[in-house]
Amino acid sequence: MKFTKMQGIGNDYVYVDCFEETVANPSEAAVKVSDRHFGIGSDGLVLIMPSEKEDFRMRMFNADGSEAEMCGNAIRCVGKYVYDNGLTEQDTISVETLAGTKILKMDTENGKVKTVRVDMGEPILESEKIPVVHGKERFVNEEVEVDGQIHSLTCVSMGNPHAVMYMKEIDDLKIEEIGPKFEHHRIFPKRTNTEFVEVLDRKTLKMRVWERGAGETLACGTGACAVLVASVLNGLCERKAVVKLLGGDLSIEWNAEDNHVYMTGSATKVFDGVIDL
Repeated sequence: MKFTKMQGIGNDYVYVDCFEETVANPSEAAVKVSDRHFGIGSDGLVLIMPSEKEDFRMRMFNADGSEAEMCGNAIRCVGKYVYDNGLTEQDTISVETLAGTKILKMDTENGKVKTVRVDMGEPILESEKIPVVHGKERFVNEEVEVDGQIHSLTCVSMGNPHAVMYMKEIDDLKIEEIGPKFEHHRIFPKRTNTEFVEVLDRKTLKMRVWERGAGETLACGTGACAVLVASVLNGLCERKAVVKLLGGDLSIEWNAEDNHVYMTGSATKVFDGVIDL
């Protein structure tokens, strides 16, 4: 199987051009290619596919083989792949995902994509649709007991579920201990991604993320979008801010006019290769 490894601020995936390749069992393949000792090493597998209704279709699988609805960092790399490899000549494309259609605007330099602005659509705030099992319509600054401790969470879906918690000195957080307890908490029927956030100022947020099915990653695009939305809902920041992740920065805006969230960040090719599955 031919592949390309790419990363968006450190959130790395193995990309397969399914216009030319066929992946018979993508869940199994994701586990194999993601292994950082016996495989290629990645946060998961992304399939770039034809679409019957949009320019392209993206399917993505976490390192544990589970299929996810969307990934903001991965979809930027999809935009770079299709443009840099001549699958499109357009600098604006539509991509079909399990979280709906996303519109990508590519910023190019010397014929190659440098950054990508993604229209991530409207945030989902209804508890039932996130989903989070809760009696109230929205889950904003609500208390939840996790491992015997009470934490205040705000839940948002960007097509996939996110739980946002605010704290100080996130660098010292033992995320590998607490992350799984949030991910598998009984109030999240489809598990959840969890963002631990430190507010630096009203235009700068710092976060670490425990991703559902992948563990801690260097970055999460949908997570950064959820953090911005949650922070606005809690009155902690402006509607446009820089979100600082372990792998780099993303510019996130929650537009008041159309209610859409826009994410801008880099997309980088690491290398091409071939693997025997």
